[in-house]
Amino acid sequence: MKLNTTYANNNYPIIVEHGAINQLNDINKSYDQSFFIIDDTVYHLFKDKLDQLIQTNHATKIIIPSGEQTKTFAHFHDIIESILSYQITRNTSIVAIGGGATGDFAGFVASSLLRGVAFIQVPTTILAHDSSIGGKVGINSQHGKNLIGAFYRPSAVLYDLDFLSTLPYSEVLSGYAEVYKHALLNGEADTRQIEQHFSNKDALASLNDMEIYIYKGIETKLNIVINDEKEQGVRKFLNLGHTFGHAIEYKYKIPHGHAVMIGIVYQFIVANHLLKTNYDINHYLNYLDALAYPIHIIKELDFDDIYQFMLLDKKNNHDGIQMVLLKSLGNAVVQHVDQSTHLAAFKELQSKIK
Repeated sequence: MKLNTTYANNNYPIIVEHGAINQLNDINKSYDQSFFIIDDTVYHLFKDKLDQLIQTNHATKIIIPSGEQTKTFAHFHDIIESILSYQITRNTSIVAIGGGATGDFAGFVASSLLRGVAFIQVPTTILAHDSSIGGKVGINSQHGKNLIGAFYRPSAVLYDLDFLSTLPYSEVLSGYAEVYKHALLNGEADTRQIEQHFSNKDALASLNDMEIYIYKGIETKLNIVINDEKEQGVRKFLNLGHTFGHAIEYKYKIPHGHAVMIGIVYQFIVANHLLKTNYDINHYLNYLDALAYPIHIIKELDFDDIYQFMLLDKKNNHDGIQMVLLKSLGNAVVQHVDQSTHLAAFKELQSKIK
């Protein structure tokens, strides 16, 4: 399966298939130097395959820690200085092989080197089907997640489905949150279809037909970001569940998707308060429980901590915290939410956890 972006210029292919990484040789051959920035866990799982690719591409290998721990100024500084020591030119490529954090980090490195060198994404997780598309790159600050970064398009995205076979279930859960988010943004039919297909932990762990939903998720995101690349309008809808979710993730150090799923349920409660919707909150909590998301953590959350991190969210304006809310499935809005509504929604969320 192949998609192409349709910007006015600087478009890139998105290839989703088993063995997609084998196309890297042709895509990467025009660059005079290449650096493979690889997630440590991925490298050790696929060492022989990746070493062969590195050799074929005459590339330099850079192994980085897995996950969000790599997205720091310290790692950024060290790797930028290391790559610059090779006397690179603007005809250099950076290849990111790993999950969403690896892509975020390597993309920011690519955007910063010589004011921008080529960047190729090779996502290896379900979660990265979302983060690898659309050109958002960056690192974290002590003040919050993804507060330092840029909009920087990749030259290509090679989504090799073979990498998904080694994912632990916690990573499947984390990635599924973004797949499910895209279904919610598409509407009720897509939401009910995916809930029925992945109705419990066993069904989700099987990954049966997951590529279909990944492809639909990529299509959904592309349709949005092509029309609003710099997040001035509808692209903000892709932050559904992320205002509350990022705050939990950053404060309590739980996986991104676990936090976003809780954030999605939270926005349903806020929507019931502010938009007079009538979402069945127990339906969504029961669904998360059936998939084995750690919803028990909701009881441990502290409102003041979460609220302070929400105040740092990038969507906010002078009126305060803004959230993406669903007026109905498939119909998102960005709405200012006052502190009293947040507190009431937070208390309601905690009260529903046994």
